[in-house]
Amino acid sequence: MKKNTVMKLSKETNSNTHMGNISINSDVIAEFAGAIAMECFGIVGMAGLNVKDGLVKLLKLDDIKRGVSVLVRNNKLVINFHIIVAYGVNVMSVSENLISTVKYRLEEFTGIEVAKVNIFVEGVRVID
Repeated sequence: MKKNTVMKLSKETNSNTHMGNISINSDVIAEFAGAIAMECFGIVGMAGLNVKDGLVKLLKLDDIKRGVSVLVRNNKLVINFHIIVAYGVNVMSVSENLISTVKYRLEEFTGIEVAKVNIFVEGVRVID
């Protein structure tokens, strides 16, 4: 039988280099990931979830990190996106584009491996 493994969850990630210690707060990573998502075709915005009322609302650009959660597990990133997509786009294509773009750019930006990107489509909006 396999033993249950305990995963290390952290609010920030640390790296030791020859010049010193580097700490990156997960809020910084979430904001960068949200900005990347907003550049992707087919994504209208990030979704803010109101758990109390069960409502989803489109977040303003100042609040994009609220639609993104970042977990650090065993020195790897797990990113969760809550997005709103444009009406008429292929959701699978938009999701695949978002995953590959975020994975590449975040690994380039932080130097930390992205283990998983989860996408939750919370709504659809018609764009004029």
